[in-house]
Amino acid sequence: MTTRAGFVALIGEPNAGKSTLLNRMVGAKVSIVTHKVQTTRTRIRGVCMAGEAQIVFVDTPGLFRPRRRLDRAMVKAAWGGAADADIVVLLIEAHRGLTEGAQAIIGRLADELPKDRPVALAINKIDKVKAEVLLGLAEKMNGAFPFAKTFMISAERGYGVADLRDWLAGEVPEGPWFYPEDQLADLPMRLIAAEMTREKLTLRLHEELPYQLTVETEKWEDLPDGTTRIDQVVYVARDGHKGIVLGNKGETIKAIGTAARAEISEFLGRTVHLFLTVKVRPNWQEESERYSEMGLDFRDGDA
Repeated sequence: MTTRAGFVALIGEPNAGKSTLLNRMVGAKVSIVTHKVQTTRTRIRGVCMAGEAQIVFVDTPGLFRPRRRLDRAMVKAAWGGAADADIVVLLIEAHRGLTEGAQAIIGRLADELPKDRPVALAINKIDKVKAEVLLGLAEKMNGAFPFAKTFMISAERGYGVADLRDWLAGEVPEGPWFYPEDQLADLPMRLIAAEMTREKLTLRLHEELPYQLTVETEKWEDLPDGTTRIDQVVYVARDGHKGIVLGNKGETIKAIGTAARAEISEFLGRTVHLFLTVKVRPNWQEESERYSEMGLDFRDGDA
């Protein structure tokens, strides 16, 4: 039996569908998915088995023009993940076409990646446009960059995803698998649990606030009765934010805790007791240890 294994980086603008595609490929939720942009902060590795091949996906933060330290660190992490991978997949949205952001990414591909690195194009959300529009977009994109292959997919519905997966399985290098066959992701469970809670906060809260908060798993205890106690801290930047996160008589944080606990319990396959505390840390975006928790390099945020 000849085994194959390799790293595949998913890159694209924020909200292009990278996290949805990663979760679809892996067959479980390892990356948070929300309607808000820039929700992926860490390079989450999801492991997908395809026959004798093991494809390790690196879901990078969306590529955009960074303004804050956290943004700069995320963009640096995204390009770093792409440069380290065996294959890169650029995801664009069918209905948005060749946007200014997508053009900027294509412009940097040659500079950021080694010359021999294959880059595939995945046109996502194909159910939103007509066939002739799709063909025209594929032609335009391939005129802008020599993509190794072009795929038409819907990450949400699953169309075309198997074709992309099978092609990647044949392209990754021959060699032993990196992870056990049943492992889904290489993120520590503490971080996955924190990301799941952060997703619930992001979905529940509005406007800018989600970008001003972070979640850390402070304590994790597997109890003798087979359940797990998890204590997490939600760090916010201002006193006013704390009130919003807590809600009237603590109703908002209670609802968020209930939703997060259900999802973490399902993911772990056991009962979880989740305890959330909200703390104000005005400068958390300037603290190096918060970046380490997210798997980012604080120095990458230097202007």
